[in-house]
Amino acid sequence: MAPLDDDALDLIIREARSHNGWQDKPVTDDVLRQLYDIVKMGSTSMNSCPGRFVFIKSDEARARLKPCLAPLNVNKVLSAPVTVIIAYDQAFYRQMPKLFAHNPNAAAMFENNAELAATSAFRNGTLQGAYLMIAARALGLDVGPMSGFNNKICDETFFAGTSIRSNFLCSLGYGDTDKLFQRLPRLDFDEACELI
Repeated sequence: MAPLDDDALDLIIREARSHNGWQDKPVTDDVLRQLYDIVKMGSTSMNSCPGRFVFIKSDEARARLKPCLAPLNVNKVLSAPVTVIIAYDQAFYRQMPKLFAHNPNAAAMFENNAELAATSAFRNGTLQGAYLMIAARALGLDVGPMSGFNNKICDETFFAGTSIRSNFLCSLGYGDTDKLFQRLPRLDFDEACELI
């Protein structure tokens, strides 16, 4: 496989920005289905696929999400065409007979170890959330990820009585570049990396 060209790298990472304001332009259900079809192909350990995604589009769903939000995030979330609750299923191992069928004993290692299941679900669900942001950008969408919300209220509102827990939120749509903040600095290689 050839590496991506500079335009593609700019689109998905180097020039991409986290958006706070949105154009009044809808994101179709077909685009969201296409987005998930890309995300689901990303690697997770033991093909566990614990990520769960709730696409908030309707006024009713926005009203349910609003009490979960930190005050500074209310307007930018409610003005987005879609906001995704990126969550993870702590009982993901129930799907392992389908997802990891060649090892019929795989589910038992998680079923009998709640701490391992929770850690694995969170780690791999977070990976899937990152895949979602990159895939969204690759499809021409802008993203606005955030952790400024109350997970407990969110879980009680959207996942009560289940093994699913919220991780972070990500608004999706077509960003309003007039509302972007100045790009902040990043750490240089020598500040963040070691070659040993």
